[in-house]
Amino acid sequence: MDILDRLTNRNELERRMGQEIEPTLIDAEALAARLKENVVGQDRICDELAAQIRRRLALVRRGKPVGVFLFTGPPGSGKTYLAKCLADAMGKKLLHFDMTQYSSGGFAATSLFGAAKGYVGSTSYGKLTAGLRDTPDAIVLLDEIEKAHPDVHKNFLTAWNDGFITEASDGKQISTTLTLFILTTNAAVDALADIKQHAAGDGENLRRGADSALRAAGFAPEVLNRIDRIFVFDPLSGLDVARVAALEIETMIKGYGLTIAVGGIDPQILIDLIERQRRLGLAASARDLVRAIEEIIADSLIEAKRKGAREIALVQRDGEVRAQIA
Repeated sequence: MDILDRLTNRNELERRMGQEIEPTLIDAEALAARLKENVVGQDRICDELAAQIRRRLALVRRGKPVGVFLFTGPPGSGKTYLAKCLADAMGKKLLHFDMTQYSSGGFAATSLFGAAKGYVGSTSYGKLTAGLRDTPDAIVLLDEIEKAHPDVHKNFLTAWNDGFITEASDGKQISTTLTLFILTTNAAVDALADIKQHAAGDGENLRRGADSALRAAGFAPEVLNRIDRIFVFDPLSGLDVARVAALEIETMIKGYGLTIAVGGIDPQILIDLIERQRRLGLAASARDLVRAIEEIIADSLIEAKRKGAREIALVQRDGEVRAQIA
Protein backbone atom coordinates (compact mmCIF):
# COMPACT_ATOMS: atom_id res chain seq x y z
CA MET A 1 0.00 0.00 0.00
CA ASP A 2 1.25 3.47 -0.86
CA ILE A 3 2.08 5.70 2.13
CA LEU A 4 -0.43 8.31 0.95
CA ASP A 5 -3.21 5.73 0.70
CA ARG A 6 -2.56 4.72 4.32
CA LEU A 7 -2.03 8.10 5.94
CA THR A 8 -4.22 10.58 4.06
CA ASN A 9 -6.99 10.99 1.51
CA ARG A 10 -4.87 10.54 -1.58
CA ASN A 11 -7.69 11.30 -4.00
CA GLU A 12 -8.35 14.67 -2.38
CA LEU A 13 -4.62 15.42 -2.23
CA GLU A 14 -4.20 14.71 -5.95
CA ARG A 15 -7.33 16.71 -6.76
CA ARG A 16 -6.00 19.76 -4.99
CA MET A 17 -2.57 19.34 -6.52
CA GLY A 18 -4.27 19.24 -9.91
CA GLN A 19 -5.81 22.64 -9.22
CA GLU A 20 -2.61 24.32 -8.08
CA ILE A 21 0.24 23.39 -10.41
CA GLU A 22 3.75 24.70 -10.30
CA PRO A 23 4.16 26.48 -13.64
CA THR A 24 6.95 25.34 -15.94
CA LEU A 25 8.55 27.79 -18.33
CA ILE A 26 10.17 26.28 -21.40
CA ASP A 27 11.97 27.77 -24.39
CA ALA A 28 9.55 27.06 -27.24
CA GLU A 29 12.04 28.06 -29.93
CA ALA A 30 14.68 25.69 -28.56
CA LEU A 31 12.16 22.85 -28.29
CA ALA A 32 10.94 23.45 -31.86
CA ALA A 33 14.52 23.53 -33.14
CA ARG A 34 15.25 20.14 -31.53
CA LEU A 35 12.14 18.65 -33.07
CA LYS A 36 12.98 20.02 -36.53
CA GLU A 37 16.44 18.46 -36.34
CA ASN A 38 14.81 15.02 -36.44
CA VAL A 39 11.36 15.38 -38.02
CA VAL A 40 11.42 16.00 -41.77
CA GLY A 41 8.97 18.24 -43.62
CA GLN A 42 6.83 19.41 -40.68
CA ASP A 43 8.57 22.59 -39.52
CA ARG A 44 5.35 24.57 -39.09
CA ILE A 45 3.80 21.88 -36.91
CA CYS A 46 6.96 21.66 -34.78
CA ASP A 47 6.76 25.42 -34.17
CA GLU A 48 3.04 25.36 -33.34
CA LEU A 49 3.33 22.31 -31.09
CA ALA A 50 6.19 23.81 -29.08
CA ALA A 51 4.27 27.09 -28.67
CA GLN A 52 1.13 25.29 -27.47
CA ILE A 53 3.07 23.25 -24.93
CA ARG A 54 4.85 26.37 -23.63
CA ARG A 55 1.54 28.16 -23.03
CA ARG A 56 -0.06 25.23 -21.27
CA LEU A 57 2.87 24.37 -19.01
CA ALA A 58 2.97 28.01 -17.85
CA LEU A 59 -0.58 27.78 -16.41
CA VAL A 60 -0.88 27.70 -12.61
CA ARG A 61 -4.53 26.56 -12.46
CA ARG A 62 -5.38 23.91 -15.00
CA GLY A 63 -7.40 20.96 -13.67
CA LYS A 64 -7.00 19.20 -17.02
CA PRO A 65 -4.15 17.54 -18.93
CA VAL A 66 -1.33 19.66 -20.33
CA GLY A 67 -2.96 19.05 -23.68
CA VAL A 68 -4.99 16.68 -25.81
CA PHE A 69 -3.59 17.03 -29.32
CA LEU A 70 -4.67 15.18 -32.45
CA PHE A 71 -2.10 14.54 -35.19
CA THR A 72 -3.81 13.89 -38.53
CA GLY A 73 -2.48 13.32 -42.02
CA PRO A 74 -1.30 10.61 -44.39
CA PRO A 75 0.73 7.58 -43.28
CA GLY A 76 4.46 8.17 -43.26
CA SER A 77 4.23 11.92 -42.62
CA GLY A 78 5.86 11.70 -39.18
CA LYS A 79 2.95 11.77 -36.72
CA THR A 80 4.10 8.97 -34.44
CA TYR A 81 7.75 9.88 -34.88
CA LEU A 82 7.14 13.48 -33.81
CA ALA A 83 5.50 12.28 -30.59
CA LYS A 84 8.51 10.09 -29.86
CA CYS A 85 10.92 12.94 -30.60
CA LEU A 86 8.89 15.26 -28.36
CA ALA A 87 9.16 12.86 -25.41
CA ASP A 88 12.90 12.62 -25.96
CA ALA A 89 13.36 16.38 -26.32
CA MET A 90 11.38 17.09 -23.13
CA GLY A 91 12.93 14.25 -21.14
CA LYS A 92 9.53 12.65 -20.58
CA LYS A 93 8.54 9.00 -20.47
CA LEU A 94 6.50 7.91 -23.48
CA LEU A 95 3.54 5.57 -22.90
CA HIS A 96 2.78 4.30 -26.41
CA PHE A 97 -0.42 2.39 -27.21
CA ASP A 98 -1.48 1.06 -30.62
CA MET A 99 -5.24 1.50 -30.40
CA THR A 100 -5.93 -1.07 -33.10
CA GLN A 101 -5.16 -3.60 -30.36
CA TYR A 102 -8.02 -2.23 -28.25
CA SER A 103 -10.87 -2.53 -30.75
CA SER A 104 -12.71 -5.41 -29.05
CA GLY A 105 -15.25 -5.13 -26.23
CA GLY A 106 -14.60 -5.62 -22.50
CA PHE A 107 -11.00 -6.82 -22.76
CA ALA A 108 -9.90 -3.61 -24.47
CA ALA A 109 -10.97 -1.43 -21.55
CA THR A 110 -9.76 -3.76 -18.78
CA SER A 111 -6.33 -4.07 -20.40
CA LEU A 112 -5.85 -0.31 -20.19
CA PHE A 113 -7.86 0.68 -17.12
CA GLY A 114 -7.90 -2.48 -15.00
CA ALA A 115 -10.60 -5.03 -14.19
CA ALA A 116 -13.30 -4.64 -11.54
CA LYS A 117 -13.07 -6.77 -8.39
CA GLY A 118 -14.10 -10.36 -8.96
CA TYR A 119 -12.96 -10.40 -12.58
CA VAL A 120 -9.79 -11.87 -14.05
CA GLY A 121 -6.94 -9.36 -13.73
CA SER A 122 -8.47 -7.40 -10.86
CA THR A 123 -5.38 -7.91 -8.70
CA SER A 124 -3.24 -5.65 -10.90
CA TYR A 125 -3.57 -2.24 -12.52
CA GLY A 126 -4.24 -1.65 -16.21
CA LYS A 127 -1.39 -0.76 -18.54
CA LEU A 128 -2.38 2.91 -18.77
CA THR A 129 -3.45 3.47 -15.18
CA ALA A 130 -0.28 1.81 -13.88
CA GLY A 131 1.84 3.91 -16.21
CA LEU A 132 0.25 7.19 -15.11
CA ARG A 133 0.29 6.17 -11.45
CA ASP A 134 4.04 5.72 -11.66
CA THR A 135 4.78 8.55 -14.12
CA PRO A 136 2.00 11.17 -14.00
CA ASP A 137 3.91 13.61 -16.23
CA ALA A 138 4.32 11.13 -19.08
CA ILE A 139 3.44 11.73 -22.71
CA VAL A 140 0.68 9.29 -23.68
CA LEU A 141 0.66 8.41 -27.40
CA LEU A 142 -2.56 6.82 -28.67
CA ASP A 143 -1.93 5.69 -32.24
CA GLU A 144 -4.98 5.44 -34.54
CA ILE A 145 -7.35 6.45 -31.77
CA GLU A 146 -10.43 6.05 -33.97
CA LYS A 147 -9.83 2.28 -34.09
CA ALA A 148 -10.39 1.86 -30.33
CA HIS A 149 -13.65 0.41 -28.99
CA PRO A 150 -16.27 2.97 -27.82
CA ASP A 151 -15.83 1.68 -24.25
CA VAL A 152 -12.18 2.72 -24.43
CA HIS A 153 -13.13 6.18 -25.70
CA LYS A 154 -15.61 6.51 -22.83
CA ASN A 155 -12.91 5.81 -20.24
CA PHE A 156 -10.67 8.48 -21.73
CA LEU A 157 -13.29 11.22 -21.54
CA THR A 158 -12.82 11.90 -17.83
CA ALA A 159 -9.05 11.81 -18.28
CA TRP A 160 -9.28 14.58 -20.87
CA ASN A 161 -12.16 16.59 -19.43
CA ASP A 162 -11.95 16.20 -15.64
CA GLY A 163 -8.24 15.65 -15.06
CA PHE A 164 -8.30 12.12 -13.70
CA ILE A 165 -8.57 8.51 -14.82
CA THR A 166 -10.14 5.73 -12.74
CA GLU A 167 -8.50 2.38 -12.08
CA ALA A 168 -11.27 -0.24 -12.14
CA SER A 169 -9.65 -2.70 -9.71
CA ASP A 170 -9.76 -0.39 -6.69
CA GLY A 171 -11.64 2.71 -7.87
CA LYS A 172 -8.64 4.99 -7.35
CA GLN A 173 -8.62 8.22 -9.33
CA ILE A 174 -5.26 8.90 -10.95
CA SER A 175 -4.52 12.50 -11.87
CA THR A 176 -3.88 13.37 -15.52
CA THR A 177 -3.22 17.07 -14.95
CA LEU A 178 0.50 16.65 -15.64
CA THR A 179 -0.02 14.40 -18.66
CA LEU A 180 0.19 15.30 -22.35
CA PHE A 181 -2.01 13.15 -24.59
CA ILE A 182 -1.17 12.83 -28.27
CA LEU A 183 -3.66 11.06 -30.52
CA THR A 184 -2.97 10.09 -34.13
CA THR A 185 -5.26 9.14 -36.98
CA ASN A 186 -5.00 8.31 -40.68
CA ALA A 187 -8.72 8.98 -41.21
CA ALA A 188 -10.04 11.35 -43.91
CA VAL A 189 -6.61 11.80 -45.51
CA ASP A 190 -7.84 13.09 -48.88
CA ALA A 191 -10.44 15.43 -47.37
CA LEU A 192 -7.94 16.89 -44.89
CA ALA A 193 -5.38 17.52 -47.62
CA ASP A 194 -7.99 19.47 -49.59
CA ILE A 195 -9.16 21.41 -46.53
CA LYS A 196 -5.63 22.39 -45.59
CA GLN A 197 -4.94 23.65 -49.09
CA HIS A 198 -8.02 25.87 -49.09
CA ALA A 199 -7.64 27.06 -45.49
CA ALA A 200 -4.47 28.92 -46.53
CA GLY A 201 -3.07 29.29 -43.01
CA ASP A 202 -6.41 30.19 -41.38
CA GLY A 203 -6.25 28.14 -38.19
CA GLU A 204 -9.93 28.52 -37.28
CA ASN A 205 -11.17 27.45 -40.71
CA LEU A 206 -8.72 24.54 -40.68
CA ARG A 207 -10.02 23.41 -37.28
CA ARG A 208 -13.67 23.58 -38.38
CA GLY A 209 -12.97 21.81 -41.66
CA ALA A 210 -10.87 19.10 -40.03
CA ASP A 211 -13.53 18.54 -37.38
CA SER A 212 -16.25 18.11 -40.03
CA ALA A 213 -14.10 15.79 -42.17
CA LEU A 214 -13.21 13.58 -39.22
CA ARG A 215 -16.85 13.36 -38.09
CA ALA A 216 -17.86 12.38 -41.63
CA ALA A 217 -15.18 9.67 -41.54
CA GLY A 218 -16.79 8.16 -38.43
CA PHE A 219 -14.60 9.76 -35.78
CA ALA A 220 -16.36 9.76 -32.40
CA PRO A 221 -17.85 13.26 -31.76
CA GLU A 222 -17.30 12.95 -27.99
CA VAL A 223 -13.59 12.46 -28.64
CA LEU A 224 -13.34 15.39 -31.07
CA ASN A 225 -15.13 17.66 -28.58
CA ARG A 226 -12.35 17.15 -26.04
CA ILE A 227 -9.40 17.72 -28.35
CA ASP A 228 -7.54 20.96 -27.69
CA ARG A 229 -5.79 21.25 -31.03
CA ILE A 230 -5.77 19.44 -34.38
CA PHE A 231 -2.48 19.37 -36.29
CA VAL A 232 -2.79 18.45 -39.98
CA PHE A 233 0.49 17.01 -41.28
CA ASP A 234 1.67 17.60 -44.83
CA PRO A 235 2.37 14.60 -47.05
CA LEU A 236 6.07 14.21 -47.77
CA SER A 237 7.28 14.71 -51.33
CA GLY A 238 10.43 15.40 -53.33
CA LEU A 239 13.52 16.13 -51.27
CA ASP A 240 11.67 15.44 -48.02
CA VAL A 241 11.12 11.84 -49.13
CA ALA A 242 14.81 11.71 -50.08
CA ARG A 243 15.79 12.96 -46.61
CA VAL A 244 13.65 10.35 -44.87
CA ALA A 245 14.91 7.62 -47.20
CA ALA A 246 18.54 8.61 -46.64
CA LEU A 247 18.08 8.51 -42.85
CA GLU A 248 16.36 5.12 -43.06
CA ILE A 249 19.18 3.79 -45.23
CA GLU A 250 21.76 5.04 -42.75
CA THR A 251 19.84 3.43 -39.86
CA MET A 252 19.65 0.11 -41.71
CA ILE A 253 23.34 0.17 -42.55
CA LYS A 254 24.18 0.78 -38.88
CA GLY A 255 21.90 -2.13 -38.00
CA TYR A 256 24.24 -4.40 -39.94
CA GLY A 257 27.25 -3.08 -38.04
CA LEU A 258 28.46 -0.91 -40.92
CA THR A 259 28.83 2.81 -41.55
CA ILE A 260 28.02 4.82 -44.67
CA ALA A 261 30.74 6.96 -46.25
CA VAL A 262 30.11 10.70 -46.61
CA GLY A 263 28.20 11.15 -49.86
CA GLY A 264 28.01 7.38 -50.07
CA ILE A 265 24.41 7.00 -51.29
CA ASP A 266 24.03 7.04 -55.07
CA PRO A 267 21.45 9.79 -55.87
CA GLN A 268 19.69 7.44 -58.30
CA ILE A 269 18.74 5.18 -55.40
CA LEU A 270 16.94 8.07 -53.72
CA ILE A 271 15.32 9.18 -56.98
CA ASP A 272 13.89 5.68 -57.48
CA LEU A 273 12.53 5.65 -53.93
CA ILE A 274 10.93 9.08 -54.42
CA GLU A 275 9.24 7.84 -57.59
CA ARG A 276 8.03 4.70 -55.83
CA GLN A 277 6.41 6.71 -53.02
CA ARG A 278 4.87 9.08 -55.56
CA ARG A 279 3.20 6.18 -57.35
CA LEU A 280 1.72 4.93 -54.08
CA GLY A 281 0.23 8.37 -53.40
CA LEU A 282 -1.21 9.37 -50.01
CA ALA A 283 -1.52 5.70 -49.05
CA ALA A 284 2.28 5.38 -48.94
CA SER A 285 3.61 4.89 -45.41
CA ALA A 286 7.00 4.98 -43.73
CA ARG A 287 6.73 1.21 -43.36
CA ASP A 288 6.41 0.90 -47.14
CA LEU A 289 9.58 2.92 -47.53
CA VAL A 290 11.49 0.82 -45.00
CA ARG A 291 10.38 -2.41 -46.66
CA ALA A 292 11.47 -1.11 -50.08
CA ILE A 293 14.88 -0.09 -48.73
CA GLU A 294 15.36 -3.49 -47.12
CA GLU A 295 14.55 -5.26 -50.38
CA ILE A 296 16.98 -3.06 -52.27
CA ILE A 297 20.04 -3.05 -50.01
CA ALA A 298 19.89 -5.79 -47.37
CA ASP A 299 21.54 -8.57 -49.40
CA SER A 300 24.39 -6.34 -50.55
CA LEU A 301 25.00 -5.21 -46.94
CA ILE A 302 25.19 -8.81 -45.77
CA GLU A 303 27.69 -9.59 -48.52
CA ALA A 304 29.80 -6.54 -47.65
CA LYS A 305 29.78 -7.58 -43.99
CA ARG A 306 30.86 -11.08 -44.96
CA LYS A 307 33.84 -9.61 -46.81
CA GLY A 308 34.94 -7.72 -43.70
CA ALA A 309 33.77 -4.24 -44.70
CA ARG A 310 33.32 -1.54 -42.08
CA GLU A 311 32.50 1.50 -44.17
CA ILE A 312 30.57 1.22 -47.43
CA ALA A 313 29.07 3.26 -50.24
CA LEU A 314 25.91 2.31 -52.12
CA VAL A 315 25.98 2.47 -55.93
CA GLN A 316 23.42 1.51 -58.52
CA ARG A 317 24.53 -0.29 -61.67
CA ASP A 318 22.19 -1.78 -64.26
CA GLY A 319 19.24 -1.41 -61.92
CA GLU A 320 20.93 -3.24 -59.05
CA VAL A 321 22.15 -1.65 -55.82
CA ARG A 322 25.53 -2.80 -54.54
CA ALA A 323 27.51 -2.02 -51.42
CA GLN A 324 31.10 -1.12 -52.20
CA ILE A 325 33.83 -1.07 -49.59
CA ALA A 326 34.79 2.57 -49.10
